[in-house]
Amino acid sequence: MVAIVHRICKSWLALQARLKQKIAGQTRWLAILQSDDELTVAIQGNLSTLQLKAREILAQCSSPTSADDDPQPKKARSRKQSAQKTRQQGDSIPSMLFRLYEQTEEVLTQCAIVYLLKNGCRVPEKPEDYEKFAKRRRKVEIRLERLMMQFQNSRLPSGRDLSNQTWLNALALATTQMPENEKQATGWQASLLTEARSLPFPVDFETNEDLRWFLNEKGRLCVNFNGLSEHSFEIYCDQRDLHWFKRFLEDQQTRKASKNQHSASLFTLRSGRIAWQEGKGEGEHWNIHRLILSCTVDTDSWTQEGTEQIRQKKASECAKVIASTKVKENLSKNQEAFIKRRTTMLTLLDNPFSRPSRPLYQGQPSILAGVSYGLDKPATLAIVDIQTGKAITYRSIRQLLGENYKLLNRYRLRRQHNAHQRHKNQQKGAFNRFGESNSGEYLDRLIAHEIVAIAQKYQVSSLILPDLGDIREIVQGEVQAKAEQEIPGSIELQRRYALQYRASVHRWRHAQLSQCIGSQAAQVGISIEVVKQPFTGTPQEKAKSLVIAAYQSRK
Repeated sequence: MVAIVHRICKSWLALQARLKQKIAGQTRWLAILQSDDELTVAIQGNLSTLQLKAREILAQCSSPTSADDDPQPKKARSRKQSAQKTRQQGDSIPSMLFRLYEQTEEVLTQCAIVYLLKNGCRVPEKPEDYEKFAKRRRKVEIRLERLMMQFQNSRLPSGRDLSNQTWLNALALATTQMPENEKQATGWQASLLTEARSLPFPVDFETNEDLRWFLNEKGRLCVNFNGLSEHSFEIYCDQRDLHWFKRFLEDQQTRKASKNQHSASLFTLRSGRIAWQEGKGEGEHWNIHRLILSCTVDTDSWTQEGTEQIRQKKASECAKVIASTKVKENLSKNQEAFIKRRTTMLTLLDNPFSRPSRPLYQGQPSILAGVSYGLDKPATLAIVDIQTGKAITYRSIRQLLGENYKLLNRYRLRRQHNAHQRHKNQQKGAFNRFGESNSGEYLDRLIAHEIVAIAQKYQVSSLILPDLGDIREIVQGEVQAKAEQEIPGSIELQRRYALQYRASVHRWRHAQLSQCIGSQAAQVGISIEVVKQPFTGTPQEKAKSLVIAAYQSRK
């Protein structure tokens, strides 16, 4: 339970830090955002001068050249070197422009950078519409106000209210008192509409020795837990997961038969978690819901070759710790006991478990794969040769799913129908919780399996996935581009089209897809890297850009 509280608080602090970062970014953007008239006044020149400087900076960011071959003055050369440096780090052009803005103090350069940033990193041909600019600036102000309010109203995380007391208190207030203001009324409404959690937090077992495996008198695989040793649980799982649980039992039996002459740090099992899975029906909670067990495994320890790599790494780390501790003078009893435990661990590591042999996956370092995410096309794969900078092949979502593509269309139609029915039932106050069974999870597994299979075929050394922290902006950019392409000119019609487009396609659960890809790639031995996905371009171009950005970020 202590570990759960620590993890919840750590997650909350991370969210708060990210919220503060967003506030700082919006504040900085609002401070530098100016109209064309304000920019020309600041440079004491005309719009042509500003556009000329903007084109010069854009050319430097788009295709930087070596500063040593450039006979320009020293100040201009240093700026070009800065642009080249930021590009080598794999930044997008907007990121490079922001960094250049912070590095320079020249007013003309700063105003030209602002001019590019507010026009989508290009020099527009038409003059600025002042009404649109005022509306755009107001949107930034509103966005900043909402972020500030969200930050101020954020509360410390609390435990789950299993007794529904919070909802009852909100109901009593709403039926006996009048709200003092709109903010209080909104808070009461949020409390009443929030569905209480009926199940407690899960229980984590963070070491593999907290779970003990055995066969009962019926020959079924069972487990009990440290702290709950009086209760034993039979394992019911899918056939594809059964071999993992058998391995957990084999590891403990081997260690027990050798009288603890094997190290538990080489167990395939790393940790476990038991939690309640919600069920349907009436009656006592323990009769409706059921317990599920989730296990974390070390996929490298499945084979003899992978186990040897783990053993060598742990032995090296253990030897370094022992050596660094022995260097100290006047060791205490605790330090001597620590060295003794580490020495014993080092001895046990020399006695590895018996594992099946399978050659380790060897990918080509110059071949990388990128997977771009989107709204209409959940995943697009690109295999890229870094040495030539060209894509070897692409795979669209239709090609990845093949004959199963019809399942995707069926899943989307079902989600669209459920969303419409949910909206109607919410208006009536009726039951509005509709699910799509496990169709989304099944599609994620199919997509992940095909991506990893193609990566193996082309001997990919690493899979590049998008940073999910930017998925909202990625989806918004795709929707906006689609609206501008279908309905050029009218902003109001574009907004309506974007709403309809989102409703018809729905957002994909990319976090679950990333988890599936990472899990299957780990079983094969393909490493995973995460970088920011560009907001513009086709899905194929985005996937290729991911690979190039990941390669440049290594330098």
